[in-house]
Amino acid sequence: MIYQRSSQLFAEAEKVIPGGVNSPVRAFKAVGGTPIFVKSAKGAYLYDEDGNRLIDYINSWGPMILGHAYEPVVEAVIEKAKLGTSFGMPTELETQIAALAVSMVPNIDKIRFVNSGTEACMSAVRLARGFTKRDKIIKFAGCYHGHSDSFLIQAGSGAVTFGTPNSPGVTAGTAKDTLLAKYNDLENVKTLIEANKNEIAAIIVEPVAGNMGCIPPVKGFLEGLRELCTANGILLIFDEVMTGFRLARGGVQELFNINADIVCFGKVIGGGLPVGAFAARAEIMNYLAPLGPVYQAGTLSGNPLAMAAGLAMLQALDNDREIFKRLEEKTAYLSAGIEKVLKANNVVFTINQIGSMISVHFDANPVTDFQSAAAGDNETFKKFFHGLVAEGVYIAPSAYETWFITDALTYEDLDFTIQAIDKVSKTF
Repeated sequence: MIYQRSSQLFAEAEKVIPGGVNSPVRAFKAVGGTPIFVKSAKGAYLYDEDGNRLIDYINSWGPMILGHAYEPVVEAVIEKAKLGTSFGMPTELETQIAALAVSMVPNIDKIRFVNSGTEACMSAVRLARGFTKRDKIIKFAGCYHGHSDSFLIQAGSGAVTFGTPNSPGVTAGTAKDTLLAKYNDLENVKTLIEANKNEIAAIIVEPVAGNMGCIPPVKGFLEGLRELCTANGILLIFDEVMTGFRLARGGVQELFNINADIVCFGKVIGGGLPVGAFAARAEIMNYLAPLGPVYQAGTLSGNPLAMAAGLAMLQALDNDREIFKRLEEKTAYLSAGIEKVLKANNVVFTINQIGSMISVHFDANPVTDFQSAAAGDNETFKKFFHGLVAEGVYIAPSAYETWFITDALTYEDLDFTIQAIDKVSKTF
């Protein structure tokens, strides 16, 4: 494929944008080469500035569960834009999407909308601290909850790509209040709780991790976290920015029948526009200003364009109860096809999959946490990534990311992808 135009645009971007990108993982530092600049997208496909078509498996890192430029979402945004793009005042639309979200997700009474998943997680932790009157939190190595200071103690995804899991700019005072646990390791969590009795406000976790590849919880892990939190007066925060409204209508809480105390949302809930949210039972949410003492605000929170996109997306998912089954079937089909061709070509690999999330790791051992994810052969991943791009298939430019399946993908697209992987893996 030709990337002349993308290369020119990247050179221009580097002059005025740090690293040429507005989010680090887009810079291709993990895989080498020049990032691809997108001109448009429709359904399951991206169209770049050089006229190439790519089957898309990142889908804006998750939101495009129904495909790019999904007509009801596009129409909702256009119609709302005609009436004004921002007011800084309440609108009926905010109540409509809030009511729908609360009806779809178990165990929440109230929800507040923000502008990103980072904001949602940051606000959830502040709320948990205010509610419990405790300072410390537990997070898991390899789980990423945005770039707020409390979370950049050790992180997956982009932070690992750049080799700076302990980010400069995060103070020692902030770091001391964040305790690191090992994902899928309950004993490790118990040890931290015992060593910090009555000091921990919350445990925040990606209930299905997506920032070290797709890593589902092992049996009993989430259940164990729930029991530990209940026994020790700790709030359990599910970061469902990726999994919310994707793995099930009600997210992981519904999928595994486990109640979190606070749930964070993003990606799908915004229909592709910048939206985040956090939700809980009324007792907790009423601690937020203006009802309670915990302050949180945002000038563009509840922006009418974002709310219109999100409402159209949630309505589509709510009205199509078979969609999550279809997505899981497509993902399982892709997983089986990849497994078949990689085995036939004697490639060492592990595939993780749950619902419409999937990742390929170039290591024979099970991938259950950050340490095992980091053991994968990154040189092989680089060849894999660039080989697939050359064949017209786009996956995340980092081994530490999940792929996202969209309902717009056809089985012909999946077969094309499997054939491309077959061809690329013969070159390893």
